[in-house]
Amino acid sequence: MADTDNKIAVDHVSDDAIPHPQHEPGHGVATSKLQPPPLVAAMTQSYRLEAEAKLRWKIDTHLLPMIILMYIMNYLDRNNIAAVRLAGLQDELDLSSTQYQTIISILFVGYLLMQIPSNLFLNKTGKPAIYLPCCMIIWGIISGATGACHSFGGLVACRFFLGFIEAAYFPGCLFYLSSWYTRKELGFRTAVLYSGSLVSGAFGGLVTAGITGNMDGTKGLRAWRWVFIIEGAITVVIAAGAFFILPNFPRTTTWFTEEERQLATYRLIEDVGEDDWKDSASQSFFHGLKLALLDVKTWVLTILLLSIVSSASVTNFFPTVVKTLGYGNIETLLLTAPPYILAVITTYLNAWHADRTGERFFHIVLPLCVGVAAFILCAATHSVAPRYVAMMLMVPGVYTGYVVALAWISNSLPRPASKRAAALAFINAISNTSSIYASYMYPQPKGKVQPNLTVPLSVDCATAALAIIMAAVMRIILTRLNKKLEKGEHVEGAINAVPGEAQEHGFRFLV
Repeated sequence: MADTDNKIAVDHVSDDAIPHPQHEPGHGVATSKLQPPPLVAAMTQSYRLEAEAKLRWKIDTHLLPMIILMYIMNYLDRNNIAAVRLAGLQDELDLSSTQYQTIISILFVGYLLMQIPSNLFLNKTGKPAIYLPCCMIIWGIISGATGACHSFGGLVACRFFLGFIEAAYFPGCLFYLSSWYTRKELGFRTAVLYSGSLVSGAFGGLVTAGITGNMDGTKGLRAWRWVFIIEGAITVVIAAGAFFILPNFPRTTTWFTEEERQLATYRLIEDVGEDDWKDSASQSFFHGLKLALLDVKTWVLTILLLSIVSSASVTNFFPTVVKTLGYGNIETLLLTAPPYILAVITTYLNAWHADRTGERFFHIVLPLCVGVAAFILCAATHSVAPRYVAMMLMVPGVYTGYVVALAWISNSLPRPASKRAAALAFINAISNTSSIYASYMYPQPKGKVQPNLTVPLSVDCATAALAIIMAAVMRIILTRLNKKLEKGEHVEGAINAVPGEAQEHGFRFLV
């Protein structure tokens, strides 16, 4: 080895050399039994810190840019239906308000059906670098084909299957990230991932505005058709590149060195005291789902995320909301960008601070309080300036804390991997059911008729308040579990000390 002063030369060691913590029967994991694998044990503390910093950088550079780009297209292909309404879709196909709402909501039916099976399949195979790009190519083709639709039925079919395939991506990426990063690294990386949706929200309107202003009628096609065709083609090209860049899981990434593989795996074991993903044979489709459903934390987090996503349903119709300011279609599409840009900034700062401090509750609740105030202001006034200020605040209000809440799932239900995969998919699936009914709260009248948004904005305000309450409930649950750990009492799903002995500096749930 090159650095003989800092570590000892050790022969190549297979994945089997990575230790699997021993369990006391009925008492979880005893932290004193954790033993590092040979190549990690041979490192001095200074070399370990240096090696781990280099490893994090290698993971970040291979993983984050590509999954952000993929998520931008995932969200753009899913939500461009709101912007293309202003690019002529509703008028050309003569869709009623109810039909347009159905086209939006039907995507989430397919989206819900596939999430849990997809995540369990991803956990079973351990090959996200193959599975996720394959799904992306399929949804890119479906998105492009939407531009060829000539009827309400054709749009419904395309949107349903688009949701069915896109369901693999976001919950799959949440599990993907949690398989590479420790609990205190996960919040910011989740924010980095979710920034893809916010960037697509910011620039989706700009792209549609550009196509509407320059390509309407090109080759005899209306602008909305070109939006689907161009964005679908870009999606397929990006997916093809992802095959060559993305890593798999720590144990299944072949271009890691043996030292990097052992360190990547062991630092996750160190973080929560239990091995994560060992091999396909050790993963159970249904055992993980059963563990997740029997944990009360899963249900509290489900209601929390359901409430936040319900509040965020306003963004599914954001061009329609901004249109109530009274500007033309191009100006309206341009005005949708600034709230998302602000949301990207606040989301990054909030998640970075949440990871730095290890605090979760206030980083979720305080942004939601801003969201509640924004919904009230928007519903209470029709003046242009205060209403646009409310629109500027409502997007950061619901999304800034949302990414921290997503990281809270993996923080609170860390192991086994099959349980975490099932919980992430289940919570994300149930939370997105709100998008089905929310689609019918926002009227989509044809022509220049302005919709009345008082009722949907009031509902979004109420669900944001419910999210604040559920975050408080989750804080109480985790605080009580941490007190049990301090006393040496057994806590299911945590790293437990030797039975009956207090654990002063061991595992704690992030509160």
